[in-house]
Amino acid sequence: MSQAKLSRLSGVSQANLSKLENGVISPTDAVLNKVAKTLHFPVAYFFESDQVCGLPVSVHSMYRKKASVGQRAQDRLEAALNIRLMHIKRLLKAAEFEAELELPRFDLDAFQMTPSQVAELVRRIWLAPSGPLKNLINWMERAGCIVVMCDFDGMSVDGVTICQSSLPPCVFLNQGTPADRQRFTLAHELGHIVMHAIPTPDMEDEANAFASALLMPENDIKRAFAGRITLQKLAALKPVWRVSMNALLYRARTIGAVTLNQAQYLWRQMSALGYRRAEPPELNFAPEQPNVLSELIRVHLEDLGYSLDDLCTALHVYEDDLRQIHPLPNDQRNPFLRVVS
Repeated sequence: MSQAKLSRLSGVSQANLSKLENGVISPTDAVLNKVAKTLHFPVAYFFESDQVCGLPVSVHSMYRKKASVGQRAQDRLEAALNIRLMHIKRLLKAAEFEAELELPRFDLDAFQMTPSQVAELVRRIWLAPSGPLKNLINWMERAGCIVVMCDFDGMSVDGVTICQSSLPPCVFLNQGTPADRQRFTLAHELGHIVMHAIPTPDMEDEANAFASALLMPENDIKRAFAGRITLQKLAALKPVWRVSMNALLYRARTIGAVTLNQAQYLWRQMSALGYRRAEPPELNFAPEQPNVLSELIRVHLEDLGYSLDDLCTALHVYEDDLRQIHPLPNDQRNPFLRVVS
């Protein structure tokens, strides 16, 4: 909401709003109530003490490649993520999140490793079986990450990872993208967590290479690519490996399972059929669902005896926003959470 629009809807002059935002004056109770009502937040929200964090380097890199995305969209994304981070911090005060698997960290230069080698090592550290990696969200939650599905409101964002010392790594995924894209994005964000404690100029390409190798290990996928690669074969492999036909073809080219000319011919076929924009809907599969955040809410509502009103008060949010932002508890129980006594 622009400052002018907020002024018009709240009845508070834009001059006063500008001074309030810049800390020149303090709000009266009347002004605070008008602004809070207009923005649909409890007054208590405006007294949050949490330090607001900015967007990570990887998001800014993405925006630089998409000049059409303006500053207002970035501000909206930053605000949405910070609200969720504030909620996660409060929810974790009453429950400990214990990782079952190690979340390794590697500096590519220090270890003289490629992203593909790091991806292979991560699978070995996790004792992941050969072949397709089933339910990547579950693997990452077991390794201590919190995955959050978000409605990014039409923004050209697939995923964002925020790593703060006071929180487990939090990966925010765009729930509006297809399941195959969500999985690749999740693997890409895991690559950033594992390899990029310090940003590098090549970090996006490195994260893509990591994601491709994590989801389609060379020794395993080569057997699937045996024989002539056609669109029909790529379509048959998609629900098995749970990645897009385009990602499969790119991986085939990367490991030398097809020549450049063969790959370009198949990409032209895919473009002519519209598969580069949207692959056949009959090949779609259900998205993976995270469990940790919904379990944190269940712990509060059931184990700790919170009512919905109590939870809304603790998170400084109204019930309709709570239901929109967070998943309601389900029947599953997450073994990596326990109530703090």
